[in-house]
Amino acid sequence: MKRLSSNLTVQVLTAIGLGVLVGGLFPAFGAALKPLADTFISLIKMLIAPIIFLTVVLGIAGMGSLGKVGRVGGKALLYFEIVTTLALAIGIAVANLTQPGAGVQATAQAVLQDSKKTAEAAKFTTQASEMNWVEFFTHIVPDNVVGAFAKGDILQVLLFAVLFGLALNRLGEPAQPLVKTFDRLSHAMFGVLSLVMKLAPIGAFGGMAFTIGKYGLATLLPLGKLMLVVYLTMFLFIFVVLNLILRAYKLRLGPYLSFIKEEILLVLGTSSSESALPRMIDKLERYGCSRSVAGLVIPTGYSFNLDGTSIYLSIAVIFLAQAFNIPLSLTQQLSLIAILVVTSKGAAGVTGSGFIVLASTLAATKTIPVESVALLLGVDRFMSEARAITNVIGNGVATLVIAKSEGEFDEARHQLALQGRDVPEERRPEPVALLPRVEMPHEEEPNQD
Repeated sequence: MKRLSSNLTVQVLTAIGLGVLVGGLFPAFGAALKPLADTFISLIKMLIAPIIFLTVVLGIAGMGSLGKVGRVGGKALLYFEIVTTLALAIGIAVANLTQPGAGVQATAQAVLQDSKKTAEAAKFTTQASEMNWVEFFTHIVPDNVVGAFAKGDILQVLLFAVLFGLALNRLGEPAQPLVKTFDRLSHAMFGVLSLVMKLAPIGAFGGMAFTIGKYGLATLLPLGKLMLVVYLTMFLFIFVVLNLILRAYKLRLGPYLSFIKEEILLVLGTSSSESALPRMIDKLERYGCSRSVAGLVIPTGYSFNLDGTSIYLSIAVIFLAQAFNIPLSLTQQLSLIAILVVTSKGAAGVTGSGFIVLASTLAATKTIPVESVALLLGVDRFMSEARAITNVIGNGVATLVIAKSEGEFDEARHQLALQGRDVPEERRPEPVALLPRVEMPHEEEPNQD
């Protein structure tokens, strides 16, 4: 019994249950517990930038051939694009089949007349109008590296880490002392993470109590069909599409989900995929992936492989069209998929990105009024858990696929993980070994005569 009570999975599950009870029975008190979740997520966020930097640098420095770095990155981006496009197409197909927006026209009109909700929607409209691809790409390059770490901007930190890792890779043997120092720092950072994770039940309790206390289960009734469709679609995407992808690489979905159950529950309690990001890198490495692949694919996927968000956005757009009696032709729906492929990448790492992307998509199509997103404000929080969980699971699957395709998957380590045994030192990833130093050509000294 003592061992069971000390299990993190049991603790988080218990905390989520207590959070639902407190939020339901004492709504005001539950809503006031938001700082517990926010503080825990902040503790995780403070570790994301250094962990990503160290993991990516060590992974690239030890990858050997620079061509291999490019190959892994190219494979990852191609996989992300194919799978997220498939998720968008599935979402639109399911929305057309189930018609979740039918019968909510009265609710839709009432929401638009609510000045408070319309004002909130206008805020997202303003943010969406400011988003464009030029700003997105220029923003990836930090004007101050320290500032990128201070702000916790994942894409900026990732870019700097890739460049730094490439530089160490080219230096070869002279960089070995620095690489060993980074390796020790990486272990220390994951040690800090293990301490922070002891507070996970408190964060999950606060997050769930806030959600139920502030929004209440009653808010789900008018849009219950939409929520059901979104949850079922994500369930089918995970257990059909992702399952088939894993089977194609001789892996099974069930053991994988069981291995990351703590991260799934953590995301469920906090409604934030960020809370699981650092742990997923460590978990996938223990599951058999090489450090170099896990360290490169997970952070990149966090920004570009948002399967859950893609499904939600495609269903939400069709739902709003149905709710406001706006018929969409096949051509218009195909155009929506094309636009969502672009806009779903444009709000990576932005708070409230789901709404911002949705508003920017509606603004681009000019078919559905942007203010219509106000209809989703009441239930968005309840769907954010499903989005975040699907994103986390999908990124793990992507990492497994890339590791398998690159021959960077340790089957012996994988079997130990499935048995729930600690990986012995001899089966852990080898210390980073750099290529021999590559001498750079020197320019001839100018003639002093």
